[in-house]
Amino acid sequence: MLGRKNLSVDNSTSTLITDLDPKSPAVEAYKLLRTNLSFASTDKPLQVIGMTSSGPGEGKSTVAANMAIALAQSGNQVLIMDSDLRRSTQHKIFKIPGRRIGVTDILTGTKDISECLAPTLVPTLTLLSAGPTPPNPSELLGSNKMTQLVTELKEQFDTIVIDLPPVISVTDALIMSPLVDGFVFVISSGSTDRRAALNAKQLLVNAKANILGAVLNRADPNKSYGSYYSHYYYYYYNEES
Repeated sequence: MLGRKNLSVDNSTSTLITDLDPKSPAVEAYKLLRTNLSFASTDKPLQVIGMTSSGPGEGKSTVAANMAIALAQSGNQVLIMDSDLRRSTQHKIFKIPGRRIGVTDILTGTKDISECLAPTLVPTLTLLSAGPTPPNPSELLGSNKMTQLVTELKEQFDTIVIDLPPVISVTDALIMSPLVDGFVFVISSGSTDRRAALNAKQLLVNAKANILGAVLNRADPNKSYGSYYSHYYYYYYNEES
């Protein structure tokens, strides 16, 4: 997983790494995650990366946003795509007022891709919001139009980070798995149920999804890993599997 390594980061304040000191441990943690992703596939580059978790409230959207920023800071053209059509949050994380036009508008044919892409404070990072909540999210995500959308976006961007709903809550992430080169699974320290995480992982395996690895979010450095850092801590460890 992520080169047989997992990453622990603390996003308990839901802060974007662009707001932090460039030398902070949190920023360094995402740089290490970026490096691990670059080595996660030897056959072909990972162009479409899906972010998911077992359940809601585990911080996967904030992790997705920060990971996209870290990838964009390396100079690549990166798209953060909010495909959590039921509970979209990326427009809030990036402080874009209101529920912008986005994925659902493109899939329903009311807007073109170019109309829905929004710049961010990172020059090489673009945001595609989810758009209005549709009555049929799963059907839209599993449609031919969604396949066409991802195909067209791959021609414009080096990397696409897709923020997807939790695996156990709905089937949306599993439906999207054929379009995703690899999944990063977010686990919230102290709150993610072990059985739920294992069940979610098995559902992804059953869907033949490529699981790249896991990010341990909201780790308490004082309780879990000592007091090496006062606010943020990252730790890599070898995993046997």
